Amino acid sequence: HCLGTAGYHPNEDRHTSCYFLPQSGIVPDAGTGMFRLADHIETPTLDILLSHAHLDHIAGLTFLLDVLFRRPVERLRIWGEQEKLDAIREHLFSRLVFPVSLDAQWCAIDGHDCLPVGDAQVSWRRQDHPGGSIGYRLDWPSAETPKRLLYLTDTTGEDGKSAMDWNQNASLMMHECYFPEAQSEWAEKTGHTWTGKLAQIARQSLPGRLLLT
Repeated sequence: HCLGTAGYHPNEDRHTSCYFLPQSGIVPDAGTGMFRLADHIETPTLDILLSHAHLDHIAGLTFLLDVLFRRPVERLRIWGEQEKLDAIREHLFSRLVFPVSLDAQWCAIDGHDCLPVGDAQVSWRRQDHPGGSIGYRLDWPSAETPKRLLYLTDTTGEDGKSAMDWNQNASLMMHECYFPEAQSEWAEKTGHTWTGKLAQIARQSLPGRLLLT
């Protein structure tokens, strides 16, 4: 479910980045689209994968009190780099900003190449973006038909050999494409991808399906 697909701020057409895999209970990013989550929860656990800590990707964490009141779960885990999790807990959940604690496990991905999250195996790599961001690869190797999802957002687009090797065999690649070709210089300055760069990445990665956000 694409609960939110916009960057920077919500608008009349869409909310900021928040996606949901209901059968796995996995939520890539926690933007303002998070308020739509409750109606789609199917599992007793939720795992939120944060790509980074910019506000348009974390604001929805404060919506979880209402979401989980409407649809309680047995366990909530929030995954991300340790310094990003620390910043979120110190600032977003400061008693002066949002004075209600969130009943969640804060799980650092640092030092782990691959982690079991929900029913998937999750690996990650760092991406070029102001403050840094994380690209996630989710694998379901034990499924009747093995599947691989790439979630690559807020990045200038990695097209080196190591990134292309990492991208291979994706059933679905979700990749940001924030700027058109004519604004490629502005894309690089702000840490985002443009159409020509993404076409090059897709041509080398050859995903089964490509979803541009």
